[in-house]
Amino acid sequence: MSAIDSTTCVIGDIHGCHESLVHLLGKVTHRADTLVFLGDYVDRGPHSKEVVSTILTLARNHPRVITLMGNHDFLFMKYLNGEESSLFLQVGGKQTLASYGLPVHATPEDILQQVPSTHITFFHNLPLYWENQHAIYVHAGLQPGCHLSQQTAQWCLWARESFLTATADFGKPVIFGHTVFSEPLIADDKIGIDTGAVYGGELTALLLPEQKIISVPGLRGPYQ
Repeated sequence: MSAIDSTTCVIGDIHGCHESLVHLLGKVTHRADTLVFLGDYVDRGPHSKEVVSTILTLARNHPRVITLMGNHDFLFMKYLNGEESSLFLQVGGKQTLASYGLPVHATPEDILQQVPSTHITFFHNLPLYWENQHAIYVHAGLQPGCHLSQQTAQWCLWARESFLTATADFGKPVIFGHTVFSEPLIADDKIGIDTGAVYGGELTALLLPEQKIISVPGLRGPYQ
């Protein structure tokens, strides 16, 4: 097996920063046979729809693309289902709706007209975690002492300090996003790669197994 066949590239929270995503993909797609996205494709940044379209195109042309669910993707999925939307709108959902040409209080008919069916299917089929020989991948974190098969959405999508401060042996490192760091957090048992692209930080990728970090500039100026 050649080096490229055994390399996984993990990409952190994108949050509608499409220009940064395209820039980063140009640096990493040729370097790995597996691409893993840690979720939070939408909200806060201006181009959520374009981010999803680019990832869907990538998935059709790259050997293996794994797209995990983030908490913002979960909230958008609930909105698309006509469920509770106040939290979604509070945490950047308005920018997501604008990217799809949707009003804040879109009707089911608006959604069907403006959101491509491939995008709706995308959000409904995002897994909570994935693993391969290098690591376990999840958006926010895992519950210490709990088998991977028993992990809940609450932990996988929303965990912070309870995961960050725990030392847990899952047999391989846990690669996660969700919590913003000025630089990637690299510990023996976990690696955090959300470096705040939508806040003017960077969009970061991690190449495994060599643990090489590749970053590009994120959104310049505050999100609106």
